[in-house]
Amino acid sequence: MTASKAASAREIERGFLIGIGRAVGGAVVFSLPVLMTMEMWQLGATMDRERLLVLVALLIPLLVGLSHFVGFEETTSWLDDLRDAFVAFAIGFATSAVTLGLFGLIEPMMSFDEILGAIVIETVPASIGAALAQGQFGQQDKEDRQASRDGGYWGELVFMTAGALFLSFSVAPTEEVDLIAAEMRPLHVIALAIVSIAALHVVVYSLQFSGQEAHEPEGAPGWSVFARYTLVGYSIALIVCFVMMWTFGRFDELGFTAMVRLLVVLGFPAAIGAAFARLIV
Repeated sequence: MTASKAASAREIERGFLIGIGRAVGGAVVFSLPVLMTMEMWQLGATMDRERLLVLVALLIPLLVGLSHFVGFEETTSWLDDLRDAFVAFAIGFATSAVTLGLFGLIEPMMSFDEILGAIVIETVPASIGAALAQGQFGQQDKEDRQASRDGGYWGELVFMTAGALFLSFSVAPTEEVDLIAAEMRPLHVIALAIVSIAALHVVVYSLQFSGQEAHEPEGAPGWSVFARYTLVGYSIALIVCFVMMWTFGRFDELGFTAMVRLLVVLGFPAAIGAAFARLIV
């Protein structure tokens, strides 16, 4: 091997190790609040394993999308994105296992099923953090970083999904969601849904935070932006909430009205997460 090839190989290896280091940092930052939430530990040990598998199966496509638009290293094909999605999941799994072990929350006396469930449920936010590490911690210049984030309309939907999941995930298993939903009347439910939609629209397309640019052409009618981004974004937030609440078993034995109240309550932080997606991811 020539000196130039050896140097190139070392540079590639160094870049990969830096990417892994950033991924670990992203996993810790994104998952730490959930790792220190009691309801999440209990949920991981008790939730239906088939539903947990469904949650993981739905997580992988989201990780692929995040890797494609703003992963922890540059990719050139969807196959690379799929590979990096599994790398992000593995890093999230390892980070969660180590952290839970350091906290004394997984012990030899626990069954393998309990340990695995606790780790896997915590892997969801950790793997998202790992996938987003390049965008959060990468040392790209401003123009390159913005270019890597410009995924057009579909990229925006991926970012909204990640933002909604990130902000609502730690809230979903808590009893407070049930208590709030139980206190609400139909007027409260309608008002909260309207406020959630309005907040999503105002945050993204009126306040114009750094990194948040509307993709509609200049002069496009306001109803187009509202329909294609705001309403779709809120719909994504509700779908994310529905999937989480179903996999967590929170809809079991509930009537339709109670389910709607829970969705709207959890949909509020999910909508805020979708609105601030460009800042979160």
